[in-house]
Amino acid sequence: MKARKTVTALFADITGSTALGERLDPESLREVISRYFDEARTVIERHGGTVEKFIGDAVMAVFGVPQAHEDDALRAVRAGDDLRRALLRLNEELEGELGVRLQARIGVNTGKVVVGDPSSGESFVTGDAVNVAARLEQSAEPGEILIGEETRRLILDAVITEPAGPLSLKGKSEPVAAHRLLEVRPVAAAHTRRLDSPLVGRDAELAQLEKAFGDVVGTPACGLVTVVGEAGVGKSRLVAELVAELVGRAQVLFGRCLPYGEGITFWPIAEAIRAAAGISEGDSREEARARITSLVSGFEDAGLVADRVSAVLGLGESGGDIHEMFWAVRRVLESLARDTPMVLVAEDVHWAESTLLDLIDYLVEFSADRSILILSTARPELRDTRPEWVGGSAVILQPLSDRDSEDLIGNLVGRAEFPADVRTRIIDAAEGNPLFVEELLRMLIDDGLLVREDGHWHPRGDLSALALPSSIHALLSARLDRLSEEERAVIQRAAVVGKVFYWGAVAALAPQEMSDRVGAHLQALLRRELIRPERVGFAGEDAFRFSHILVREAAYETVPKRTRADLHERFAGWLERKAGQRVAEYEEILGYHLEQSYRYRAELGRVDEASRQLGRRAAARLAAPGRRALQRGDMRAAVNLLSRAAELLPADIARPAVLTDLATALKEAGQWESAQGLFAQAVASAVASGDRRLEWLARVEPAHLRASNDP
Repeated sequence: MKARKTVTALFADITGSTALGERLDPESLREVISRYFDEARTVIERHGGTVEKFIGDAVMAVFGVPQAHEDDALRAVRAGDDLRRALLRLNEELEGELGVRLQARIGVNTGKVVVGDPSSGESFVTGDAVNVAARLEQSAEPGEILIGEETRRLILDAVITEPAGPLSLKGKSEPVAAHRLLEVRPVAAAHTRRLDSPLVGRDAELAQLEKAFGDVVGTPACGLVTVVGEAGVGKSRLVAELVAELVGRAQVLFGRCLPYGEGITFWPIAEAIRAAAGISEGDSREEARARITSLVSGFEDAGLVADRVSAVLGLGESGGDIHEMFWAVRRVLESLARDTPMVLVAEDVHWAESTLLDLIDYLVEFSADRSILILSTARPELRDTRPEWVGGSAVILQPLSDRDSEDLIGNLVGRAEFPADVRTRIIDAAEGNPLFVEELLRMLIDDGLLVREDGHWHPRGDLSALALPSSIHALLSARLDRLSEEERAVIQRAAVVGKVFYWGAVAALAPQEMSDRVGAHLQALLRRELIRPERVGFAGEDAFRFSHILVREAAYETVPKRTRADLHERFAGWLERKAGQRVAEYEEILGYHLEQSYRYRAELGRVDEASRQLGRRAAARLAAPGRRALQRGDMRAAVNLLSRAAELLPADIARPAVLTDLATALKEAGQWESAQGLFAQAVASAVASGDRRLEWLARVEPAHLRASNDP
């Protein structure tokens, strides 16, 4: 089935292959190209990308298909950089064997595509983002990597780039921004927080962590506490606050679980021990082993511990069996905690291999007479692998309150004079997620809509529209891609219904073969905290709401427009049947869904008679509540609803009535010039349709309007 996704595409092409063909025998040339392709596939797949095809001497790969990751853009750029390095190593071999060297140029770009099913003969991914990646590659010099603007936004804190554009690319009407990749920082995250704030709204949670530390010191014992929350809700920030309070009272070691890569099973433990031993990248194996040995000086089995821990760090040939490795890690941590309590922070354990989680369980069970607090951070999906870690001792982070979010905005941008509606939109869009608040503000800064002058932030330009920052979109898309195919189908249909949706509606929209499993999938989405129960609903219908409006937006974005058009129309039918005699209460909602269905058909070029009839139905549903708003004096709602209805009725017999009502609403709202223009349109439309009554009304109203404005 087709789907809409945001992916990062990578194109790599060998330069000078024609000249190479003149120098080499065809068999030798084929061998050279094959070895290059093998290197490219190995590098791309190591970073989680998918090679779609080899074209001549070019490679096309995508990151984000079939599985999206929140760091796909960074993976793609790292893959391009590694491919460039791999080519240097390959060239050493080729030059010795055949006297030739290869040079490649690479283009990387991020954007929305439609993903097809290769097994059915369809192109894997189709969209402008792929075309631009190919054009960037063609514009690069040999040995260069050019990246698109959206890719740069997603990775800007992990790379060093310089402008390489704007470029005039084939098939693009406007110049395209491009950046030349100079360096990829080895372990940097794609984004670092440039805005900072005192901790907001987490006093109770911080007290829980302080108590957990006090408990392991008072016993003494090894304890485990897990800080659980959605991405961006403030887990690391809370841990940092605790660590700051423990200065002088405990030694703290940090380790972070990586989402992918080679040798990542014990990565957090290796990171922590390297830091404790003072092992640097430049140390030899012998020097590193000596530093590890010094950590356990005084133990009779120090040499054996050093051997086993060296293997954990990737410095030894063999670490013995897994139990000996566990034992050796425990001995090191116990030695470190001999004189001073220790906190071992293990971040992002939802990405951890099960062996690492087993090691942590072992440490808690077997470490004795030492004050060790293992403090892990995780997203809710840890419940799937270690439900007991998310139990009674866990610290569960809920979203911030609106008041706390407002305080956070004030802390981040000081006295910036936001229009009140913009501040409200940021709070509403972030829904208590501190990272989302920061990313929305960061987007305004990056786009030049929020400027720092004289030590203060000042708004510039139009802040009325807030788009979904690409960093947040990538994070949420990755969460959704970890769902099963049927769970994704359920959440997509829920997203079409809206932020609040109904079990029965989702079941009605789901493929018939899975309708009886919708309830089980909704329960799975509840456990993953993607949705929540909602009290408001129809009689006999269980209702839910998305845990975050941005989750709904991300799920909706994955639905192809053709499917959206069908689902919006089908939901309108379900709602009409469900509402029954109360249908007037839901006309605005019905009008919205019918309107969306019509507009997507129009965007896809499918405006046939059935689509035009759909537009008339949508206009009727929108016009009815619009007229009621006009009657009660709510001109803002009246203008909104009636203008949308009018747009759906080109040259329709009902159009003059809607135009007249809209013009009246504009007149009442004080928009006299706009009202006069619409009355004129209403007259012309009434004359064309032969409706003398509406023609008379449309002529009389502007006469009254002119009279009321005469001095």
